[in-house]
Amino acid sequence: MAKTIQAIRGMNDCLPTETPLWQWVETKVRSVLASYGYAEIRMPVVESTPLFARAIGEVTDVVSKEMFTFDDRDNESLTLRPEGTAGCVRAGIEHGLLYNQEQRLWYMGPMFRYERPQKGRYRQFHQVGVEIFGIPNPEIDAELIMLTARLWKDLGIFEHVTLQLNSIGSLEARQNYRTALVTFLEQHIDLMNDEEKERLVKNPLRILDTKNEALQQVLNDAPKLLDYLDEESRQHFAQLCGLLDAVGIRYEVNPKLVRGLDYYNKTVFEWVTSALGAQGTVCGGGRYDGLVEQLGGHAACGVGFAMGLERLVLLVQEVNRQIVLPRAVDIYVVYAGENTTLPAFRLAEKLRSELPHLRTMTHCSGGNFKKQFKRADKSGAKFALVIGESEAQNQQVVVKDLLGGSEQQIVALNEVVAYLTQAFNA
Repeated sequence: MAKTIQAIRGMNDCLPTETPLWQWVETKVRSVLASYGYAEIRMPVVESTPLFARAIGEVTDVVSKEMFTFDDRDNESLTLRPEGTAGCVRAGIEHGLLYNQEQRLWYMGPMFRYERPQKGRYRQFHQVGVEIFGIPNPEIDAELIMLTARLWKDLGIFEHVTLQLNSIGSLEARQNYRTALVTFLEQHIDLMNDEEKERLVKNPLRILDTKNEALQQVLNDAPKLLDYLDEESRQHFAQLCGLLDAVGIRYEVNPKLVRGLDYYNKTVFEWVTSALGAQGTVCGGGRYDGLVEQLGGHAACGVGFAMGLERLVLLVQEVNRQIVLPRAVDIYVVYAGENTTLPAFRLAEKLRSELPHLRTMTHCSGGNFKKQFKRADKSGAKFALVIGESEAQNQQVVVKDLLGGSEQQIVALNEVVAYLTQAFNA
């Protein structure tokens, strides 16, 4: 017997019992994005490796440790995308979408990172991203946050997430802050592990989100980035907070919330939850006004966010007990006997044409009525439509309510659509 081949570790199957909830979540996401007038963009799963090295930074864990990178037959280095922003910016530059223009874009699809798989965090994961270009005002930052808040309400998780907000100012402001932070941290280097010592040299702002509890306690007395903000960033942040206050969106200012890369500036935000244990971040975003120019385009401001669908689905499962998922099947067509196959197929196709919002399944595997009704019950359908030899001869169908809500009826074939329309709207 040949050896069984299994899925690659951290790259999971989504089974038929799981996909209805995924589809429900994805439909909510698409609906909210459409209601704000955002346009979908679809980028390749594979990009040139230098794109991510330039965008994310060669010294980051993502580029140095987590990317799936390989050489193609022309010895060009390619990478499975670890995130979506870089590819979206690349596409915008390449197709002339960004220069002196406003764009509000979104995408959804798989991303890839080589890291230790754990619940809600996999090597192939799925992400929704939103990227907005050409709008420098705090109003668009506020709209992004309002959009996510509306999505949480639609998903039934709003009461279980908290908005954390910060401003990281301009590059010059962060450089001044970095100097003060390093001076402070050098006094506590004995509390740092090797990774934190490396960050102290390469990317000290990343130490602010350390999981080292002793160091976190010390960081409560560290210099605060908000004290080093330039005036423009200070005004931008004040206006953003004012807008959120005006529409009733609660937030916490978290001075330890930062981004480690130079092209980020001003607004950063995260929606976090305590309902998923250690995997607390549901959505993260912020402003990146320097990225387009860094990737070779004309300078254009940008702001966006990303959310992992695996974690979002887990959170919905954990806290929303009111979800009513659509049935996989609404109508199950049962037939047996001589000259019943063709009428059954014609009936099923008629229903799919005239009642396209209903899901009609035709029994195709033979067997007696008892076997077929077992399959019909298992399908979850509300009605079974039954055609036997007498029904075929008399141009009729038996309508059987599988959920027990009404009596069995004999209906003329030319009246079935009207009957089912009324039954499903009752």
